Amino acid sequence: MSDNKAGHMNDQLSKPTSIFGLKLWVVLGVCVGASFVLLLFLISLCWLASKRSKAKASHQPTIPLVSKEIQEIRVDHSRTQKHHHHETKPSRTQILAVPFSEPDPVPGIERQALLLPPPEEESPVGYQRILIEIGKGHRISYPERICRSSSGSGEGRGFDQVAMVVPEVSHLGWGHWYTLRELEASTNGFADENVIGQGGYGIVYHGVLEDNNHIAVKNLLNNRMLVYEYVNNGNLEQWLHGDVGPCSPLTWEIRMNIIRGTAKGLTYLHEGLEPKVVHRDIKSSNILVDKQWNPKVSDFGLAKLLGSESSYITTRVMGTFGYVAPEYASTGMLNERSDVYSFGILIMEIISGRNPVDYSRPPDEVNLVEWLKSMVANRNAEGVLDPKLVEKPTSRALKRALLVALRCVDPNAQKRPKMGHVIHMLEAEDAPFKEDRKVGRDRGDSGGNASDGLKENDCEHRIGAGACQ
Repeated sequence: MSDNKAGHMNDQLSKPTSIFGLKLWVVLGVCVGASFVLLLFLISLCWLASKRSKAKASHQPTIPLVSKEIQEIRVDHSRTQKHHHHETKPSRTQILAVPFSEPDPVPGIERQALLLPPPEEESPVGYQRILIEIGKGHRISYPERICRSSSGSGEGRGFDQVAMVVPEVSHLGWGHWYTLRELEASTNGFADENVIGQGGYGIVYHGVLEDNNHIAVKNLLNNRMLVYEYVNNGNLEQWLHGDVGPCSPLTWEIRMNIIRGTAKGLTYLHEGLEPKVVHRDIKSSNILVDKQWNPKVSDFGLAKLLGSESSYITTRVMGTFGYVAPEYASTGMLNERSDVYSFGILIMEIISGRNPVDYSRPPDEVNLVEWLKSMVANRNAEGVLDPKLVEKPTSRALKRALLVALRCVDPNAQKRPKMGHVIHMLEAEDAPFKEDRKVGRDRGDSGGNASDGLKENDCEHRIGAGACQ
């Protein structure tokens, strides 16, 4: 039976077909072979297409989705060539940590730069270009062939004379270049035990260079790197709101030093640079402190540049709830007065030990600004002090600090003092009292008359009037 079936199948396969008289088994074989060849052809096409798409993607640098604009600043080669003469070629991708080299008019401000490898992008003259992002506000583009170095800061000065190559190890006038090998060695190969923080953009590692300098290396998710000065004592938020026990290690003197140091840092950003830098996210968690409680202004991810020709810029509202100036939140119009408002909130937070907005408190104490104004207006300035303060400040020192804070959070942005004036008020022994009496005389109102007759040891009414303006 099986032999009959096999013979019948052979007969069917051996029958000639209408296709050139070919036998059926030949036609079937040709179809199977053609299908196999077609399948291989389609697979090869898919492979080539995927390879090309990957190659295109590798040529495009990955940039995190952030709400800030990065302006590209091209180097003036004719200018830089007048000052420098030597050439050298880098042997590997280099990474830069760039502090400004100008004499710092206001000490204590943290100066940082974004470090990145050279993207695979050709300049107009055919050289590969290296990009260095300074404070995430500028991007410098230049060929990597010729070595240049100079100093400077700001858009109008300092970026026209910059390093034109990445040396293996270079101590430039305005920065120091690090190789990837150096950073890997300093962090033990980016070991897990060196991790000191992690965020939405990458992981931060603690590193120790060969010269025993401690650094913090932020390895971004897009394979770029940031190198920071390592600050080894956490941030201000941890010391104000963390579990530090019933008695805070932050004495009144330490708190005032932190306030003054932060004010000097902001003064440098607002008045020591051109274009000025608006930080846009001043808050306690962005104030780092070292073992000597020296403050460092950090995290310039939201910073914006404001040229002298503009009184403000309009941008998407960014910041931290409770610290954002009301006029910026409502209009998107940003200038340095927005930082002044945030600084005033920071002073109140440091004095009171309270968060700017705390929904765990009674309804009339949720908003720190409104609560503090009501306390001062009711002549209860002492009641705003952080209960963890072991030694209370003098009434005069407390009222001076409160007066500065209240002026910084004035609803009218034009009436807020500049940061240089804030430093003057914080450091001058009695400047706030004299100036407030002068303001009162100029206004000629009842509040001003009350200010004229105030004694230095009894000025609750004057501060209360300032709080309610």
